[in-house]
Amino acid sequence: LDAFSGQGVATLAWSYATLQHAQPDLFDAIAAEAAPRLRRFSPQAISTIAWAFATAGRPAPALFEAIADEAAPRLAEFAPQGLANLAWAF
Repeated sequence: LDAFSGQGVATLAWSYATLQHAQPDLFDAIAAEAAPRLRRFSPQAISTIAWAFATAGRPAPALFEAIADEAAPRLAEFAPQGLANLAWAF
């Protein structure tokens, strides 16, 4: 996963969540990889990851704390859909 771009990580999480394919180990790996790299992720990638974890029902408190810390000062960069996804995920 470390070779994936932010959008690649987000798309992977989105794909598994959309398919309702439970892969706890994969979601745990995504959370561990994404959290420290969020400052390099686009707003779309951040909101997609939040949406995917919420949709999958996968708890990731450290990831969501990192998302909140990263997204809050960047809210003006988010598209309306991204903001809606973030609000829904939390």
